[in-house]
Amino acid sequence: MTQALYDYPSYSPSFGLANGHIQSIVPSLFRQVIVPFERSRLELADGDFLLLDTLRQSTPSAPWVILSHGLEGSSRRPYVQGMARAFHAAGWQVLAWNFRGCGGELNRLPRFYHSGAIGDLKAVMMELLNNQQAEKIFLTGFSMGGNQTVLALAEPDLPNEVIGGVGFSVPLDLASCAARLAQPAQRLYMSRFLRDLKVKIVAKAERFPDQVSSAHFDEISDFRAFDDRYTGPLHGFTDAQDYWTQCSSKHALPHLRRPTLIVNATDDPFLGSNCFDCHLGVRSNRLFMEIPISGGHVGFVRWKLNSELWSEKRALVFANYLLERT
Repeated sequence: MTQALYDYPSYSPSFGLANGHIQSIVPSLFRQVIVPFERSRLELADGDFLLLDTLRQSTPSAPWVILSHGLEGSSRRPYVQGMARAFHAAGWQVLAWNFRGCGGELNRLPRFYHSGAIGDLKAVMMELLNNQQAEKIFLTGFSMGGNQTVLALAEPDLPNEVIGGVGFSVPLDLASCAARLAQPAQRLYMSRFLRDLKVKIVAKAERFPDQVSSAHFDEISDFRAFDDRYTGPLHGFTDAQDYWTQCSSKHALPHLRRPTLIVNATDDPFLGSNCFDCHLGVRSNRLFMEIPISGGHVGFVRWKLNSELWSEKRALVFANYLLERT
């Protein structure tokens, strides 16, 4: 118990990798991990759908891990594939789900996804419970998916089969993260996000011209402008600030229902200063927060990029401890 929850060795980078930008960029560009996912489609009650990728064990009663990717990510990202490989090798069944509009196929409705869209994560959990008879479920999320994971673990109707979860590079305070990414030093990341999001907004505008417009999109330079114009109105929020306030997972920390590990590196170029506040006065005793000095944003790599990462080992130790405990 002690090692799993408190004394697991902290992440330390290889020589030359102790830089948040390097940690964030190198694995995204050069890590190559491919697992043989089996794809299926989950139809949702509102008429939309999710694309699910699974890795099964020969034993149907084996526990499940649900993997939630980050903003403009998918189950194809190296950090998802690597985590899937690690859990599957350790005897877990894996379900990596793609947010609406991710995974290579545009979704059907004007809306798409956001940091607080845990209704879709709940639908994925119910798919495992109702159709796969899952007995134990562990949640793992990265960045935006980590925010959703933390929010879900604080829900009062969290299924008993969910034993806990972990979030890496979690934007606990969305407003501070938006402010950080609006800084000149983060221009590379912001430009890439907007470039990828523009493709979806243009496609939405073609399908739903009365609800979505791509006109003057190139004038948008940060998340405040994007969320004011798109995320907020399309998902029922007044504006960006209302969206950030309602969906920041820091508000869930006092209400966690299961053991929850959050790992946020201090050199993460995406996270604002409020994402390292442990909220000691009000947090749940189910929260375990680790703040390594390096790791970047969903990085935690060493020079052997395609080997099992520290983050994958850390998640497995925590998950297996909870599995044994239950």
